[in-house]
Amino acid sequence: MDYVKLINCMRCGMCLPHCPTYKETFLETASPRGRVALVRKLQEGELVESEKFLEYVSLCLDCQACASACPCGVNAGELVAEFRCESKKEKGLSMMEDLVLRKLVPHPDRLEAATAPLRLYQKTGLQQVVRSLGLLKLFPEALGRMEGLLPKLPDAPLRQTISEVTPAAGKEKGTAGFFLGCVMSLIFSEASLATVQLLSTLGYRVVTPKAQKCCGAPNMLGHDLDGLKEAASFNTDLFDSFDLDFVVTDCGGCGAELKKYGQHLDGERKAEEFSASVRDISEVLFAESEALAAKLKPLPLKVTYHDPCHIAHCQGIRSQPRALIKLIPGIDFRELPEADACCGSAGTYNIEKPEMADLVLSRKVQNVQKTGAEYLVTSNPGCLLQLKKALSEAEPQVRVIHLTELLQMSMNA
Repeated sequence: MDYVKLINCMRCGMCLPHCPTYKETFLETASPRGRVALVRKLQEGELVESEKFLEYVSLCLDCQACASACPCGVNAGELVAEFRCESKKEKGLSMMEDLVLRKLVPHPDRLEAATAPLRLYQKTGLQQVVRSLGLLKLFPEALGRMEGLLPKLPDAPLRQTISEVTPAAGKEKGTAGFFLGCVMSLIFSEASLATVQLLSTLGYRVVTPKAQKCCGAPNMLGHDLDGLKEAASFNTDLFDSFDLDFVVTDCGGCGAELKKYGQHLDGERKAEEFSASVRDISEVLFAESEALAAKLKPLPLKVTYHDPCHIAHCQGIRSQPRALIKLIPGIDFRELPEADACCGSAGTYNIEKPEMADLVLSRKVQNVQKTGAEYLVTSNPGCLLQLKKALSEAEPQVRVIHLTELLQMSMNA
């Protein structure tokens, strides 16, 4: 870990009003500057790596709102993640971590096979029976929370059904490589299909390599740096084998990780070039605003937008999604209070730290209610899962959809 990054923190407190965990606890140890101080003291030998220390550090959502607020550019979330990766490298992966992060996640076929029983669980009506009888209470809390987040699954993962090459509609402007995220393919295939169709309609030939693997974000969450580097190296080589103008993704988490491949692979030229070519779908569509606007039809809807942390804080993308929503004729756009505050999903945080995740989520739901919106739009699968579940209970009339789904709705109206 770069010690200079740790001592750059001035302890000015600018990060405090933006940190979800500090806002809920008002504890210094639950703040970005507090976590930086803890890691620094550990590096300087004044602290030992105790269970209490790890408890404080692991409370970080890694939403990186602190980095957006810090006048010195200190990214407490990244520093904590780096520390935990180094610690994990020394200790090694547990048997379960190795099974999930090395044997399952990097293999699309295995991931798809693992979700097949879930589709059967829904199609047979067993899910409805289990939920109506409250049988989930008989299982461990983590399992119940995971099941509760499960939306209606598509008939098949998009990776299995989409063509590797989708031709441009009309005159071809260029070729886009599409990085299809694992969760987007497995759960939100309609949103990713809309992404490809929008790009095609705007004149782009879309290449979706079937061999692509997970971006490596789960490895980063699991502090498995070696697994992350393997994913980065594989995907870099794979996309480099195609003649592409840019690489696009509609998954905020994937985009944030893909744009760091050059950093993860220690400045390797090919990886840096790949990262520089990565675009969030909102960046591509915003650049095509004029052509897109000509194809959009009126939608008289009340809409608000939640900024995913991986898009707003990690990639600095804020205005483009809003501008795209406002392109739609008839839209009543309502700004969400604290729109770029974390929703509490944060990868697997909502399973590992349920109490804090629920506090953070409750604040987000209350802010959605204040807008009176009929549709909540966002662009990250973790946010979609978290907010769909919460609003189905608190505000069932509010639909939660991906940005590309809203644009496709307008195009097909």
